Amino acid sequence: MTNALYARMQATANRLLVKYGQSGTIRRLTPPDPVEGGDPVETEYPATLVPMAYEAREIDGTVILAGDVKIYISSVGLAITPQPGDLVTANGKMFRIINGDPNCYDGVTNVVHIVQGRIAA
Repeated sequence: MTNALYARMQATANRLLVKYGQSGTIRRLTPPDPVEGGDPVETEYPATLVPMAYEAREIDGTVILAGDVKIYISSVGLAITPQPGDLVTANGKMFRIINGDPNCYDGVTNVVHIVQGRIAA
């Protein structure tokens, strides 16, 4: 059952991301069926997001590298949960998700997705 507090937090996060964010996409490559084979299927999902630079104190050179960005993604209307390996388009650049946090405190409501993006080669 959805907790009312988390539903309000989700609505607030969405309102702020819509107001200050931008439209982007999350691209997921689904591997072919292991039995029937075929080609991988690439699917794009529209998203509202805000890319932000990491603070200098957060960059450790191993997990978070210089040039990595923290991307806040609205969970409202998003058909998937962003996961490592997905590609995010923001600021006209493509970022590969390295790590993610869905911020799902009650196990039901994703308040906002915060992911670590790295420029995709």
